[in-house]
Amino acid sequence: MSEGTAPGRLLGEGLAGRGVICTGGAGGIGRAVCRQFALAGARVLVVDRDEAACREVAGDLPGSGHEPFAADLSDPHAAASLPEAAEERLGSCDVLVHMAAVLLRKPLGEVSEADWDLQTEVNLKATFFLARAAGDLMRRRGRGGRVVLFASQAWWTGGYGGSVVYAAGKGGVVSLARGLAREYGPDGITVNTVAPGSVDTPMLRTGLAPEVLDGVLEATPLRRLGTPEEIATATLFLASDNASFISGATLNVSGGWLAY
Repeated sequence: MSEGTAPGRLLGEGLAGRGVICTGGAGGIGRAVCRQFALAGARVLVVDRDEAACREVAGDLPGSGHEPFAADLSDPHAAASLPEAAEERLGSCDVLVHMAAVLLRKPLGEVSEADWDLQTEVNLKATFFLARAAGDLMRRRGRGGRVVLFASQAWWTGGYGGSVVYAAGKGGVVSLARGLAREYGPDGITVNTVAPGSVDTPMLRTGLAPEVLDGVLEATPLRRLGTPEEIATATLFLASDNASFISGATLNVSGGWLAY
């Protein structure tokens, strides 16, 4: 990764030929993110639990060198093995974009220990082991790199519609990214988070009462849901050379709902 940038550069500057891990790559936002990186000339490892969906997404991406990879990230060992797998399949592991997450909407009093464990294991525990493995590999290779983790508006607001546990995990992701940014910064590795607001995906609508969503839209200055493509371009920016002096930051992409 180059250290500087110049006026007039493209959004995905510096990503051509790079190896990129995209977890949650078969999801609503994940598909758009994978496509943006492919359009920028990167080689994408499409990671998700559903092998058939991974193959579908990888096969539809523009360019060449993309690979599907099925993995269950509730297993921290599987998460930690992804960077080495990416290097083997793509030729390098230059960027990690970690989007995979579990959201179980339940009233607070109905949240079970199993609900807590599943969400925190995937949303926080796996994030730590995956990001650490990626950072360590990038450090050993000595070429710098980019780590982009996904938070949520929930890290700041506490969530809505029965998502307290999810919000807690995403708050942890933001703190984790700040610590990793300090750890890996001397090696030219940036670590940032994207915090999407309400984005029009199946995950958002599952288990969410319509009146709750109406209230969120009313509180959003742009008065609409975001699109996966809008999150994807923000993600691409953080991974590009255009964001070479940004690290430890949380990029708020919420249509104005969050203001900080």
